[in-house]
Amino acid sequence: MNGRTERFFNHAILVVFAVIAVFPMIGVLTQALQFPDLNFSNFADAWREGHFGTYMRNSIIVTLITVVVAAVLSIMAGYALGTMRFRGAGIVFLLFLAGLTIPTEAIVVPLYFDLRSVGLDNSYAGLILPQVAMSVAFGTFWMRAYFRSVPRSLLEAARIDGANGWTTLWRVLVPVGRPAILTMLLLTTMWTWNEFLLPLVIINSDEGLRTAPLGLSFFQGTHKTDYSLLMAGALIIAAPVVTAYVFLQRQFIAGMLSGAIKE
Repeated sequence: MNGRTERFFNHAILVVFAVIAVFPMIGVLTQALQFPDLNFSNFADAWREGHFGTYMRNSIIVTLITVVVAAVLSIMAGYALGTMRFRGAGIVFLLFLAGLTIPTEAIVVPLYFDLRSVGLDNSYAGLILPQVAMSVAFGTFWMRAYFRSVPRSLLEAARIDGANGWTTLWRVLVPVGRPAILTMLLLTTMWTWNEFLLPLVIINSDEGLRTAPLGLSFFQGTHKTDYSLLMAGALIIAAPVVTAYVFLQRQFIAGMLSGAIKE
């Protein structure tokens, strides 16, 4: 098989998978717009009746704080575990790995009672703190792999220039690792934005603190047969994450293919 034929088959396979991925979204959009009538008022009706303004605000607050705090902690923890040698480093790393292996379903009930015992149920803190912990587990694993792939000569050059560990991290390694960091940010943003189980359990009495996916669930319960409004609401909730991915897709792919996934 020559190069031209191979490229043709590769592109054909990619087109098939692209159609499979995009076709459901086209169906959702067609239903929301009531094609061919193109009824854009469904989005306004869904926004108003579903109180998505409040839910989107809550999701933005929770996601922004969670991602920023988790990113800073992950970068510092990954730097320590990836570049420094100290007693107990392996055990600490295994603890972070344990956080990746425990499903949310296994801890959500005791977590709820723990949060309720300290008055953090039905609060932003109750939503944010558990998701920060879960995101840090992945973020530390991800950033440790990136920092371990950094050439030792780069670290030695920074030390020779008089840079301490803090300066080396934030002024040398973080700018170089932008693709890996942006990939981590995008993944944690998507996971946090789409989280459903934790808000469902923790926010059980204050409707004003519901996040967007949770609000969409309740909206679905009151509009079971109005498919146009349901599809419009689903597109409203999905729009921020899809937009973020569209603008950051180059950095996301670069991060996936860079040294961030190498040991």
